Amino acid sequence: MRVGVDVGKARIGLARSDAHGLLAIPVETVGRDHSGSLDVARIVAVVAELDAVEVVVGLPLALSGNRTASTNDAVGFAELLARSLAVPVRLVDERLSTVAAQSVLRSAGRKAKTQKPVIDQVAAVIILQHALDTERTLGTPAGTAVDLVRDQFPAGSPPAAAPNEGQPQR
Repeated sequence: MRVGVDVGKARIGLARSDAHGLLAIPVETVGRDHSGSLDVARIVAVVAELDAVEVVVGLPLALSGNRTASTNDAVGFAELLARSLAVPVRLVDERLSTVAAQSVLRSAGRKAKTQKPVIDQVAAVIILQHALDTERTLGTPAGTAVDLVRDQFPAGSPPAAAPNEGQPQR
């Protein structure tokens, strides 16, 4: 089982895979604690409860592939998780996951006002499903292991591993 994480400024969406690693399922939304203790503790507890073998954190890049303030926030949060967990943490390109989540909820008849409590969970499902599908297609884990983040993501540069996530090179 794997856990997907969508890091936002106010909330963090969580999703999990089924036991076979085929489907992503929403779990819950955790309030963001910028001191980095309550939110991380809750995610650590969810990972333990689910007996997860990996955590996949969405890496929000600009459409150009460049880093943004949100990219740096997600990388920092992923590093906090990696230091707090005994399982691997990976960063996976999540461009447009929130837009896709909004579209899914709109298609399901959810109005914008009622999306807020679940939008982050749906984004986490999209991130995790993308990672599962990419691994199944390519035969290698999607994204980049967090322990390599400092070497591969120097400040101000785009991640070197983002293009290998099953998206065609242009």
